[in-house]
Amino acid sequence: MFPKSALAAASLAALTRAAQPGAAAPVAAPLRDLEWGQINFLHTTDTHGWHGGHLQEPQYSADWGDYVSFAEHMKKKADDQGVDLLLIDTGDRIEGNGLYDASDPKGKYTYDIFSEQSIDVICTGNHELYQADAVTREHDITVPNFKDSYLASNLDYIEPETGNQIPQAKRYRKFKTKNQGLNIVALGFLFNFDRNANNSVVIPVEETIKEQWFLDAIREKPDLFVVTGHVGLRMKEFEQIYKVIRDQNWYTPIVFFGGHAHVRDTRKFDDNAFAIASGRYFETIGWMSIDGVTKKGDDEFSAQASASFKRRYIDNNLFGLQYHTGLNETTFPTEHGRNVTKMIADGRKALNLDKTFGCAPQDLWMSRAEYPSNSSIFTWLEELVMPDIVVNKERADVPRLAITNTGMIRFDIFKGAFTIDSTYIVSPFVSMLNYIPNVPYNVAKKVMPLLNNGGQLFAGNMDPALDAKYLVSPEQWSLATQPQLENLETESPVHFMDTADGQKPLGDGDSSERPGLIGGYTTKDDLGDNGDDTVHSPLKFYAVPNCIQTEIDFPIKGDPDKVDLVFVDYVQPWVIMALKFSGGDYSTDDVKVWSNETVTDMIAGWIWENWKVDC
Repeated sequence: MFPKSALAAASLAALTRAAQPGAAAPVAAPLRDLEWGQINFLHTTDTHGWHGGHLQEPQYSADWGDYVSFAEHMKKKADDQGVDLLLIDTGDRIEGNGLYDASDPKGKYTYDIFSEQSIDVICTGNHELYQADAVTREHDITVPNFKDSYLASNLDYIEPETGNQIPQAKRYRKFKTKNQGLNIVALGFLFNFDRNANNSVVIPVEETIKEQWFLDAIREKPDLFVVTGHVGLRMKEFEQIYKVIRDQNWYTPIVFFGGHAHVRDTRKFDDNAFAIASGRYFETIGWMSIDGVTKKGDDEFSAQASASFKRRYIDNNLFGLQYHTGLNETTFPTEHGRNVTKMIADGRKALNLDKTFGCAPQDLWMSRAEYPSNSSIFTWLEELVMPDIVVNKERADVPRLAITNTGMIRFDIFKGAFTIDSTYIVSPFVSMLNYIPNVPYNVAKKVMPLLNNGGQLFAGNMDPALDAKYLVSPEQWSLATQPQLENLETESPVHFMDTADGQKPLGDGDSSERPGLIGGYTTKDDLGDNGDDTVHSPLKFYAVPNCIQTEIDFPIKGDPDKVDLVFVDYVQPWVIMALKFSGGDYSTDDVKVWSNETVTDMIAGWIWENWKVDC
């Protein structure tokens, strides 16, 4: 049974509107309560510029201003109960939404918007490090914005004036909580990322945990370790950090906050050590509460009792946020939150993000449709878009194979208006097309099978950067590292389009009067299957290949002798290696530029030409 209070509150949801103009209203659904402890956490990760919320998806339509209001109310609730509430963010705040990507310089609005939230521990993601200018902005803007809260346990910055290598921010932080007076040692890591710009240095975790500052930090004898990191919960880096802390501190509770994998997940390391990951794209606000934390005194054995950990994954919409605060559409927004919402609206207006390129005739899914199929965004790219955009007048008489990785696409296309914002949401990258001319077809045709099925080949290369999992989106490869997921239906990124009529609240009467649940996250993790705050029905999730390929201007009969092998520049290292194993003797010296236009701009141009119908 669901709590009656939650079910009764559902009837109010139809009256609740998200703050951004044009955003879909959240749909009523049964909710699970948040469980409070001595110390509680709100967690965001991998927001990727989605601070305006999901305008087309009612379940995720709250914006960053709503989160500011939510946090302020929750802090008051914590103060009233005499417990603590801390806010955490674990990186990848940039790239993936027009609010960040459409401005010049990038992030012109989002850095200020994000900084309006009071965050207690914040760290870096890999997307902050791909481009040198993004590294500089992170160092010059975000680090000062959050001062001592910003932690960089294994990340250095190269000063442009001197060339000196310095810590990006503090390595760790020691502080006492406001109400419970708990002593905390906090750390902030990044996984062993090695595709970072040359004005940054990522120190491997296995080296960092041997450094003297780290050994000193884990000997501080806190009441609780808070380890933040842009790290998937099932990745080796958190395992390494856990082991070295636990070896030094047998009984101290440890809580990890992760990211990068774009999934909801909780991992149990031991009875006193748990980790939470809180999804992607500001769809989810993570909640972790801990009870039974013993303050260390003179008696070392007083801390041996196990703490208890509880978690929730909050769907980011006003219906749920208002329910969890016990407020309504009138009492929920704070002045600060409303001001942040206005900042977002002003930024979106200045960037003209709602300008329409065309009208999508149907939904096109990354993983909610089988590939190949007419509903797959990758089939659409392969069969309709790539043949039209992979064109070079100087090479028009040469047949070509065009390859892109599926990870280049980061979000679905919804039926209806396709806007400037949609362009960056679907593919936020600055990738361009390169090519190798006149490759024998019997060599070129072997590349795709190797890219999609040659995982061991690339793994044997001993270069971690060439792991084939980096060709797909994080949602795909992270599943392979989570053995607790029993099937592909339980951990799916889901999207909601139908807002008509809403959903009626569940009643106490006959089940025939109860509406079906809305499709959504149905997470299974190490604590069970009741972590989602909103009760959903599961949606199917389908695997996709690492790469897709299109044959363009091939002869009507037979195969060509030679082809131009065209590919997104990101996949070039894999293509070069696959060619070597296919009998081709090629190197980067053989690669030429196909076009100076980004693939994202090419896709937008195709939509402009082919989806001109008004919505």
